Amino acid sequence: LPALLDRYWVPGERLVVAVRRHPVQLAAPVGAVVLAFALLLWITTALPPSVPVVGDVLFLAWFALLARTLWRFVQWRVAWFVVTDRRLLLTRGVLRRKVAMMPVTKVTDMSYNQSLVGRVLDYGQFQMESAGQSQSLRTVSWLPVPDRLYRTICAEVFGADRMPPVGPDAARRRRRRPRG
Repeated sequence: LPALLDRYWVPGERLVVAVRRHPVQLAAPVGAVVLAFALLLWITTALPPSVPVVGDVLFLAWFALLARTLWRFVQWRVAWFVVTDRRLLLTRGVLRRKVAMMPVTKVTDMSYNQSLVGRVLDYGQFQMESAGQSQSLRTVSWLPVPDRLYRTICAEVFGADRMPPVGPDAARRRRRRPRG
């Protein structure tokens, strides 16, 4: 676990899972930089030598786009979604840290959504609800391996003993469970 999360730790808390958001969220900024660079090269080679200022301005614009992409990368590196046996935390921000937290006991419902691209690249969006209260941690996007993460969090929030069996032999295990 990164040292930057130590300041949010409560003594006696047990870590369940800590993940960064899926790196695919950086695809659009990186793609924009690559496409803009290709366009910059094409335009500067087509420009007549009598107008070098246009090439310089375009290069400065591309450099600003590159700086923005690097900033987004740094933001991605410091953002974490952490689940402990007591809390759900979402940390983000470089210059101004933001920490959203929801006690595990307040979660009454949890669901996740996956787009078609999310299914292919294995990321999703989680939505947590609590009984009649507005929470600062309601939606968390770009979470990797959402199937496994969802089961892990649900087992912690709702208790592993109350989770229905999953997998190919789930029906057989359900039949063998003592009724009571």
